[in-house]
Amino acid sequence: MKLFKNIIPVILLLTASHSVSAQFKLAPLPYAYNALEPAIDKETMEIHYTKHHQGYVNNLNAAVKGSAAEGKSLADILASVSSYPAAIRNNAGGHYNHTMFWQVMGAKPKAPSAAFLKEIDQTFGSLDKFKAAFADSAAKRFGSGWAWLIVQNGKLKISTTPNQDNPLMDVVKEKGTPILALDVWEHAYYLKYQNKRPDYITAWWTVVNWEEVEQRYNKVVKKS
Repeated sequence: MKLFKNIIPVILLLTASHSVSAQFKLAPLPYAYNALEPAIDKETMEIHYTKHHQGYVNNLNAAVKGSAAEGKSLADILASVSSYPAAIRNNAGGHYNHTMFWQVMGAKPKAPSAAFLKEIDQTFGSLDKFKAAFADSAAKRFGSGWAWLIVQNGKLKISTTPNQDNPLMDVVKEKGTPILALDVWEHAYYLKYQNKRPDYITAWWTVVNWEEVEQRYNKVVKKS
């Protein structure tokens, strides 16, 4: 019995050490699972976050272990992702993309500020025209992928990527810094919208966190 009591703390210590040593971790969701209803239902949000995103984190940690990517930041890995195996590319993208996706949404978000609306108007003509162009690109993204609003050479631009690729990767054609992300994989909407991706996109606009989008835009512009 004494030996058993001595073993338990060691097991707990080893488990804790393994958890702490993980290179990448799943950040807390910035709102409750039901916070974005009715646009995104609680069940979809919980599965998407705890199963899909957690899966990318777990698989990324396993893929980088013992590789040239071990110890590198997520940004560094994405910037030279062509140098790594597909498992690192797919899961690094999945981790980055979903982290951003959660952050650019919010419950009861505010409308875009006048300053940011001016930037949108200069590029797209109006907010409505931007939304229509973005929604069209997202709806037409064949198969699984993402739609983005990026900053490219100081200008706003809409782009899409397949699978878990994103505009920060050295393998994509339309490179830039993402400031808005929309997941158009079926797992992001199928429980509620089935095959009606355009309906999902329309509802998604009601939970876009424009304050976060603008903050990301300002950071990019200040660096350039």
